[in-house]
Amino acid sequence: MESILPPNAHELAHRRLHVSITSTRTGKNSLVSSFSSREDLIKVLMASSFLPLYAGLKPVEYQGQKWVDGGFTNGLPILPVGRTVTVSPFSGRLDISPQDKGQLGVYVNIANQDVLLSLANLVRLSQALFPPSKPEMECLHRRGFEDAVGFLLRENRFE
Repeated sequence: MESILPPNAHELAHRRLHVSITSTRTGKNSLVSSFSSREDLIKVLMASSFLPLYAGLKPVEYQGQKWVDGGFTNGLPILPVGRTVTVSPFSGRLDISPQDKGQLGVYVNIANQDVLLSLANLVRLSQALFPPSKPEMECLHRRGFEDAVGFLLRENRFE
């Protein structure tokens, strides 16, 4: 992130990006959308992707507390105002996600997100934890782009 984010990333993200994190002390979710510095933005992003054991043993410290991935407590935050476009790499009841065909239609709610119980989603979980080859990643990227285009067409957002 240090090499990718511009110096004013925190200003660009202010009140436009909402990041879900979980407090290790209380187990409660917090949505962060105000970033006082680029370093704060990076810490929040690191916390939002911290999976204990998988990413290490020491959670990310931010504002005097330790934080981990917000997906543990709220994997699909819905903002109180306006339209929240829901996006997930897992097939489920979302605006933008893969659409698995020929399934039984059994959903499980995991941290505020209805996910289809399917073999394809188990494969996606495995790929999230153990990324596949570059060509396969490029294929997944292309499919995600197509899912987003499909959403825009359904919503009549293309002009």
